[in-house]
Amino acid sequence: MACTATVTFPLQGYSVPVSVIMPAHDAATVLERAVATVQAQTFTAWELLIVDDASADGTRALAQRMAETDPRIRVFDHGRQQGAGPARNTALSHARGRYIAFLDADDAWLPEKLDRQLAHLSETGAPLGYAGFWRVTGARRHVVKVPPSVDYAELLKGNCIGCLTAIYDREVYGSAPMPNLALRQDFALWLSLLKRHGPARGLTEPLAIYHHTPGSLSSNRKRAVAASWRMYREEVGLGRWRAAAYLATNLLRRLRRG
Repeated sequence: MACTATVTFPLQGYSVPVSVIMPAHDAATVLERAVATVQAQTFTAWELLIVDDASADGTRALAQRMAETDPRIRVFDHGRQQGAGPARNTALSHARGRYIAFLDADDAWLPEKLDRQLAHLSETGAPLGYAGFWRVTGARRHVVKVPPSVDYAELLKGNCIGCLTAIYDREVYGSAPMPNLALRQDFALWLSLLKRHGPARGLTEPLAIYHHTPGSLSSNRKRAVAASWRMYREEVGLGRWRAAAYLATNLLRRLRRG
């Protein structure tokens, strides 16, 4: 049963409570699974914005067919591949919701994800929320645990906010685009938001499923380390020694988390 009456949302010019942002590139084999988990939410007052990032496998046509059967889905496309960050920003530029949530086309949500998080944000007054999630690699799966709260200083030590669980309030932050980074653009955004207003509040229970693909852009360790270094130096503006110290702490935490 939908729980849209559980929390009162002063929309103040927003058409819907939640805009769900979904970048998609060559995602024809997984897109329906991700969209189905949005459609299965117990909180039903959402819009889903799918941005096809120049796919060559029929992703755009598949997304359009789903949009034709569900008016809450809207589809946009890039003429050339630009990456996940720009695709998310394209969706954001068309978003009509007060809250912005994120889900990549190869991941999934559990049915009460939005319901639980919106109630939690309402209870805590937090402008940024997140949750634990399942990490699935082939037949292996484990829960990625998260702390109940994180502020800017603590987040600098390592990103505990999975993009597939993040949700932020535009009443507080406005429309906050992701920086133009190939990797770590979500981490940089959370830091930017928390520097302005925090802390973020998390639900420690898993509310989403991250499907890890070996060999993907984010799984390339050397590239990921280099991206983190650039983020600390160029986006956050840290000096060399502070950036190196935070990068070391970040890597250690990622190794412990798995």
